[in-house]
Order: sequence, then C-alpha cells, then structure tokens
Amino acid sequence: DHRDLHSFPTRRSSDLPGLILLTMAAKQAKQERIFLFSSESVNEGHPDKICDQVSDAVLDACLAVDPKCKVACETATKDNMVMVAGEISTTATLDYEKLVRDAVHSIGYDSFVDDMSSVDSKGLSNKTCEVLVRINKQSPDIAGGVHVGKDEMDVGAGDQGIMFGYASDETEDCMPLTHSVATKLGKVLTDVRKNGSLWWLRPDGKTQVTIEYKQKADGSVEPLKIHTVVISTQHAEPLKAVRSKECAGYTGPEMTAPSMEDMNKSLEKDVIRATLESIKLKNGATALSLYGDHTHLHLNPSGKFIIGGPQGDAGLTGRKIIIDTYGGWGAHGGGAFSGKDPTKVDRSAAYICRQMAKSVVKGGLSKRCLVQLSYAIGVAKPLSLFVETYGTECGGLTPDDITNVLKIEFDCRPGAIAQSLALREPKYKVTAAYCHFGRQPYTENGIKFFEWENHKDLTKYAPMSSEQVGAALVGSNYLTKYVD
Repeated sequence: DHRDLHSFPTRRSSDLPGLILLTMAAKQAKQERIFLFSSESVNEGHPDKICDQVSDAVLDACLAVDPKCKVACETATKDNMVMVAGEISTTATLDYEKLVRDAVHSIGYDSFVDDMSSVDSKGLSNKTCEVLVRINKQSPDIAGGVHVGKDEMDVGAGDQGIMFGYASDETEDCMPLTHSVATKLGKVLTDVRKNGSLWWLRPDGKTQVTIEYKQKADGSVEPLKIHTVVISTQHAEPLKAVRSKECAGYTGPEMTAPSMEDMNKSLEKDVIRATLESIKLKNGATALSLYGDHTHLHLNPSGKFIIGGPQGDAGLTGRKIIIDTYGGWGAHGGGAFSGKDPTKVDRSAAYICRQMAKSVVKGGLSKRCLVQLSYAIGVAKPLSLFVETYGTECGGLTPDDITNVLKIEFDCRPGAIAQSLALREPKYKVTAAYCHFGRQPYTENGIKFFEWENHKDLTKYAPMSSEQVGAALVGSNYLTKYVD
C-alpha cells in the first residue's frame, strides 16, 4: 500500500514495526542526496595574502626575542606601497622596513612600473616599495584586564568572540576535499614558479574547485567526482617575455614564454594533475581518481592576467578568513588570524577548536565534527563549548557525550592553549598562506609547526556509554577549565 502514512485511519500495535521501518526509510531517502559544493583559495602573491604574511613576519620577529609580546599588526598594500599599523608591546627592536621588504621578496615581487599598460611590472617591488609604519603600544586598559599581574593560567582572553573548528573523514588529514584541492593547487602554482619549471608564472593567483558529493543517511559526505576546476594565475607576456628578464638572477639558456594555449596545457598537466595525485582520500585512492573528462576546466577564463599584485587590487590583512580555514564548510566566527599573538583567541582558540574536531573524527567518535568556543575579554575560562556532529556519531555516544569528552581532555584557557600548542614560538609566517589547517605538522630547530594538527587519541571513549563518560567528567577537573 503506497498511501501516505497519515491516511491510515487506525493503526494496531502489530502495525508499528512496519510503520517504524517505513518512517526510517523515508527519513533515509530524505537525508541521502547528491549536491555540488565549491571552495576557493588564493596563493601567496594575492594582495590580501601579502598582507597576512607581512603581519605574521612582524609577529615572528617579536616572538623570536620576546615570547610574551602582545601583538596586533595589520597590513595594507596598494601599488608600490606597504603599510603596517597596529598595537605592539614588546622588548624586541624591530626594523619594520626590512621585515616588509624581506617578506615581499620571498613571495617573488621584484618589479613595479607605474604604468598599467606595462607588461614588465609584476605589481610590487621589494627594492623600491614605500613602507609606512603606524604602530603604538597595546592599550593599558586592555593590558590591565587581560594579563597584567596574572598567573599563566589566569591570563584572560584578549577579546570576546566565537571561534570554530571543523573536521571531516573524507580525506586523510580530515579536511574537506574542495578546500584541500583548491588550497594545494595554489601551493603547486607557487612551487612550479619558484623551481623554474613554469618560470613564466607570476606571484598572484586564485583557484576554485567544485566537487559533486553524496550526503549519506548518517550525515557523512563522500566526494564522488571533481566537477569544475578554475585557475586564474598571473603570468608573463605570452610569446614575448624572456626568462633572463622575467626571472632575476637567471643565467641559463634563454627561453621565451609560451602561448596562452600552451600555458593552459602546462597548468592542466603540471599543476592540476600533480596536485590531485598528492591528496589521499579515506579509501586510500588519490583525488586524481575523481578527475576526468567529466571535469570542467576554466583556466585563465578572463584571458590574459599580466597586471597583478597590489597594482591590480589593494590588499588588507584578514580578508581571506574562509580561505584560511575550511573553504565554507563548518562555520566561522569572523575573526582573522594573522598578526595576532596567542592571547588573541581569534587565533589560538580557532587552532584548538581544529585540534578538538580532528581528534573527535580521528578517534572514531563521529565522521564529521564542528566545535565552537566563546570567550569574554579578560576572562580565562571559555564561556561555552558546543559540538555538532551532523548525525554522524559512531557507537553509543551522543553529541553531548562528545562535548563532555572534550571538556575532560582539553584545556581551552588562553594560557593553556599557548602551552599545549607551543604558540609562543616564531612560526607564523608559514601559516599565513595556503591555509592554517590540513598542514603537515613538523619540528624544525626545536620549533613545533602546526602542532594543532597533531590530534589527541580519543579512541578509548569510542566503546563507552553515556553513563561512563558522565562518570569520567565528574571525576575530572573540568570545572577548573570551563564555565559550567
């Protein structure tokens, strides 16, 4: 009988099992669907990313000398000018002009011609750019409320705010595949430019990826195929630019830039395919297995892209917050990361939210996880902790149980976050391009990079009941760490 369930006038108790199954099937059919989702990214030469990297270069210079420094550094750039502004209290002596020029040079901006018709101008020059500095000290009102006279674990949040972390089991590193591909396309664009294999590329560039997903009945998502790839990258003048002039210091055989058609063929082979081959899915295959004739390509769809960098668009710190995080998946509290020391919970709490979400997924507690924290200025304990699992919980634990697990295992006071993630080290400029998350953690010269990507082992909680988790919470010291 395929009448609607509501049309049955009466139901006997013996009908209930069948009705329950019908209801479950209807719910499952409603939840399972195919959809398209897109994420974008920009590479390190984008004007906004120049600013993020300069702000974090300033932060690193402070932390290298003064681990307890207080830094809030913003950067703006337009044409051949870079300005740093903000509030910094530190014992370090900073050469702002050198920091700016070194950051610009490391990105690859070494020429500026004040003429929009010039094919030689990359959009910014590390040698000739104007550097403006507008820096003063942290407000004594803020300092007194946040950290002055307080023990390490009592240092308050540098401001109020909400922060999120997200993880999904669709990839090995628990990042959403759309954003992972978009981000890594930008990184490979930079790598092949700097290693000389595609020497005619210039620093500015953007990527965007659309993937067809299946949302399963349990709330998890599975990438089915790569639907569209968009790459817009700055480049030298086709068929005219020569390598000796385009690449400072090059002394090898002379070469001429290829045609736009050949440039696009190189992008497909040396950037798109190479990137997809490097990304591993949860089934062990690479993302290249989702790419093929069905994939739509838009490579430099506007035509030529010779004028770029700050000459093409102004840049500001903190204007790429979705690119810095999860590409539109999960949620975002609105606070930017770059140029902020660890007392600024916009940054440090977002880092530990990612570690918590990734730990939940890697621990087998759920297949997707979103974690939120909130803070008040001057208050050490977070005001709230929220967990969303999108219905993907594994085993007998509920989202409330998983929230309690995180209260047991993680201390989210700013001082504790700074200690557990080693955040008072000079290591932030490398985070300022190509996403703060989904990066490979490593240690170099004793400094721990991307420590928040090292998940905690929560597998012991997977077989527990709600009662057992509740008992563990009562027996823990969570009230010293959270407002409850």
